[in-house]
Amino acid sequence: MATLAVFNTMGEEVDKIDLSDNIFGAEVNETVVHKAVVAHLANCRQGTQSAKTRSEVSGGGRKPWRQKGTGHARQGSIRAPQWTGGGVVFAPKPRDYSQKMNKREKQIALFSALSSKVKDGKLIVVDAFNMDAPKTAEFVKIMQNLKAESPFVVTKEVNTNLVLSARNIPDADTATREEINVYDILKHDALVITVDAVKAIEEVYA
Repeated sequence: MATLAVFNTMGEEVDKIDLSDNIFGAEVNETVVHKAVVAHLANCRQGTQSAKTRSEVSGGGRKPWRQKGTGHARQGSIRAPQWTGGGVVFAPKPRDYSQKMNKREKQIALFSALSSKVKDGKLIVVDAFNMDAPKTAEFVKIMQNLKAESPFVVTKEVNTNLVLSARNIPDADTATREEINVYDILKHDALVITVDAVKAIEEVYA
């Protein structure tokens, strides 16, 4: 069972916490992690792209010139793909890009992502975020105290002041325990998580 230090927002060690080996000490399954990331990115796609084929473009019902004797190449319609304003060959159409993973695969991928952060020393446990008001400068100072670069901050419940403080920082994201996913964990360098969030995760997957 791994034991990590618990820090306050000043970067001072105030306690220690034991992490579940099943969740934070699992063997990293790169194949399933890759599958989870691909599925996440695919599920983010709207799939609303659309273009018209030659059968859908208006006009072009008449043959532009006779078949022979003009010196031009033969043409059947001014809305053929080779014409300006013509249809698109194999035009993209709205489609569903979503991919499914079974529950066990999702768990393995999540446990692998969390365990990789522990093994790399990139999991930082914080006692709590007590911010009186949304202040980006204060959030930046806290992350500097914790030595967390490109942080992904996870709390048990929505912390409005924390979310508003972090949203203007390009390489920082926040989420609740229910919103965490493999892609966001791996996308960021540091995973900053509160004690309550750790316990909530262990209760769900106990």
